[in-house]
Amino acid sequence: MPEIAEVETVRNTLKKQILHKKIKDVKIIYGKMIESDLKEFKSNLINNEFVDIKRRGKWLIFELHDYYLLSHLRMEGKFFLKNNQEPIAKHEHIIITFDDDTDLRYHDTRKFGRMNLIKKEDLPYCEAIKKQGEEPFSANLTKEYLKNKLTNKNIPIKTLLLDQTIISGLGNIYANEVLFAARINPLKLGKDITLGECEKIIKATNKIIKEAISMGGTTIKSYTSSLGVTGRFQQKLKVHKKEGDPCSLCGLPIRKIKIGGRSTYFCENCQK
Repeated sequence: MPEIAEVETVRNTLKKQILHKKIKDVKIIYGKMIESDLKEFKSNLINNEFVDIKRRGKWLIFELHDYYLLSHLRMEGKFFLKNNQEPIAKHEHIIITFDDDTDLRYHDTRKFGRMNLIKKEDLPYCEAIKKQGEEPFSANLTKEYLKNKLTNKNIPIKTLLLDQTIISGLGNIYANEVLFAARINPLKLGKDITLGECEKIIKATNKIIKEAISMGGTTIKSYTSSLGVTGRFQQKLKVHKKEGDPCSLCGLPIRKIKIGGRSTYFCENCQK
């Protein structure tokens, strides 16, 4: 699944390529991805233009003059920019055509992605956006904030780091890497995480996400090159997908277990 670094990379790439181009057509091939009324979705996009692209957690927020187009890539979603004359490929479900005859095509093998067109004044009330927790780099993401969120939680810290209402944008890859960098066992319960460990989590999160964004994210099966960008942060991964490899710190093999149904990679020795 694309996580905060990958979504930020997509945002920055699209901003250079699609802003201020008039939308002349919209094709909806798989309508179940769109949470808005389909006729209104099309009519409010046609003859409009994207004036900016924002992000909140893993949500892309395409800004138009009076609306926001919200897009969540979920597990396999990707955007492609193509010439309008190119045949529509399998799994290309939403196609936005600009007046220069280029297309922004949304491709999603598993059809889990979602789009929603809302009026600008409704954004603060949109459930998907308002429930998001603090983001990495936010001044409000403090050790006290995190400690308060973890208090009385009888849930493993790995699962809690995937909760978008706590830290917005983290997913499985970066949660594994953050816990390794902070030297915290992923099975440790939230209620047992100390204030000092909260500070370590935040510092590790900011460092890892900053570096991941600078390297275009992490290219693995669920996030591959689409807009001419291939992430390189997989070269820096310490534990994720490293089962059986020697730990970079102690040399003992990295373990893989399941926590909350998610593959979790860690070093038993370094993350006691």
